[in-house]
Formats: sequence, C-alpha cells, structure tokens
Amino acid sequence: MTVMTLGKALNAGLRQAMKDDDKVVLMGEDIGKLGGVFRITDGLLDEFGATRVIDTPLAESGIVGAAVGLAYRGYRPVVEIQFDGFVYPAFDQIVSQVAKLHYRTQGRVKMPITIRIPWAGGIGAAEHHSESPEAYFVHTAGLRVIAVSNPEDAYRCLQQAIASDDPVIFFEPKRLYHHKGEVDLDSSLADASPMGLARVVREGSDATVITYGAMLSTALDAADAAADEGLSLEVIDLRSLSPIDYDTVAASVRRTGRVVVAHEASREAGVAAEVIASITERCFEYLESAPLRVTGHDVPYPPAKLEKFHLPDLDRILDAVDRVLERPNSLTGAES
Repeated sequence: MTVMTLGKALNAGLRQAMKDDDKVVLMGEDIGKLGGVFRITDGLLDEFGATRVIDTPLAESGIVGAAVGLAYRGYRPVVEIQFDGFVYPAFDQIVSQVAKLHYRTQGRVKMPITIRIPWAGGIGAAEHHSESPEAYFVHTAGLRVIAVSNPEDAYRCLQQAIASDDPVIFFEPKRLYHHKGEVDLDSSLADASPMGLARVVREGSDATVITYGAMLSTALDAADAAADEGLSLEVIDLRSLSPIDYDTVAASVRRTGRVVVAHEASREAGVAAEVIASITERCFEYLESAPLRVTGHDVPYPPAKLEKFHLPDLDRILDAVDRVLERPNSLTGAES
C-alpha cells in the first residue's frame, strides 16, 4: 500500500487510465502546462503530449461539446471543470446531449465521457467556487454520478468511470485534495469494489448515518463523539449518487431502525430527500422514528467568512441522532 493524498491518487488514476487505453484524452482549462488549478493533471502533459492533454479555451459548453464529438469518434474524453460553479454553462450539453445520446440511439452511440468536478465547500473560496450541484445531475436520467471521499476510491473509481461506456459526473471534494490515505497501486482494477456500491465505513447498531464526499469525515467524527456517550452509529459512504446502492442502505436501516442523512448541498429536493423517500418505501415497517436530514441551508452558498455556519458539522449531526433516538437532551423543531 502507498500513502498519498487524494489529489495525487486522482493524478495516478488518470495516468494509469491513459496508459491502459490510448483513446483516453484529457481536456480542460489550464490542465496542461499548469497541471490544473489543483494540480490534479500535473506532469501528464510531459508524459503523454499535447494531443492527449489538451488546454482548452475558457468555454465549458464548448469543452463538453467537443467531448461529445470525440466520444462519437471512439475516444474516451475526460473533461475537467475547473470549479463546481463553472459547470452551469455546460449544463445544456450535459443534459441535452451527453445524458441522452446513448439511450436515444438504442446503444449504437456510446458516450464514455467522464466529467471531473472539484466540488463543495470548506476551502474559503470566492463566489461561484464552492457549489454542491449534485442533485441536478442525479435527477438527469442517463448519467452516473460518483462522489469520492478517500484516496483509494479516488484512484479506483476514476479509472472505473473512464472505462465505463456510460457518461459519469465525477465529484471530487476539493477540501480533501490534501488528505492522505492508503492506495493499493498494484492490485488490478477487476479486483476493486465497483464504483456503484455503497460502503459501510463503520458498523453500528443504534442509528445509521448516510453521507458522501467530504461529509464522511464529519460523520465519522460524530460517530466517535457518540461512542463516548455509549451510542453505536453505523456510517455509510454512498460513493455512487446515481444509481444509489439501496441494498446496502436498506440492510443497514433494517438493523438499526433509525436514519440520519447528511450532505453539504441545500436541503430542498436534495439527495437526502430522495434517499429518505426510498428508505421509507423499502423499510417502512423497520423504522422506529422518522428519518432526518442534516444539510446545507436553502440559500446561495455564503461568503467564505460564513461558510462554517452553512456546512453541516458534528453538533448538527449529533442533534439529529438525538432526535431520531428520541433522547431527552435533543433539540426540537425543524430538520437540521
């Protein structure tokens, strides 16, 4: 096992995918000589050349549109959107073309496009540089949506996304780019857990906390704090937001009977709402209390000075846990 940051693991995953298939082409703003604003593509231009690591104009719709043309011609384009808030100019291409072409041509046209998006908050960035747009893409039929939380998944899931014939929106939590973890660089991709499966990161018996991306570390901190009070929380990392692995989720809920779902995105019509609705459909008779959401607030992402009040933290998760467990010290009122 090799210890590396999540950013370095993404770089290694891209390098391996490009070695494995010469049809893999990288495209994006400043990804060549600069290596990307987060240096995820650092060194790849020198290794693979300017025909496979392509610096593009600042035009997200044009970048994704060009990727559609490349996919038509048998390539596997990997697009980097420089920041999450910059993806919206490409939204029409993603929703109207990328997501639909494979289905509408009855499989004759494949769209093996991976769209990498540095995502979510926690780094004190400027406006338009901290967004959580995952619900838009989860709602769009025809897209896979992946959100990684650790270096091993970053390395493996990125390669799986590039190898997939389905278009993949690949969310990378930017505040975790420098977090370190072990990565197995020697095992084969065939031995890795499929990117569509959720993972039980911590087993527990009193309640299930479901999350993804950078919120996983917050949920694990909450589980540690709950353990000090004698509570056992099971923590699930969804990994895939579309499709969601409801078999793993439902198995956990049937064991614990109580559910909290946490994410950074706004609450209204977010991923948590869909997860809770699906849990209620599948596990209603097992639920001991109503599932709760802990989310960002229904406001545009706030200025850097205020983001700590927007992002769900340990206390908000523990409050929701108290409420689903109906503990006497829990707060009352609306969802967190």
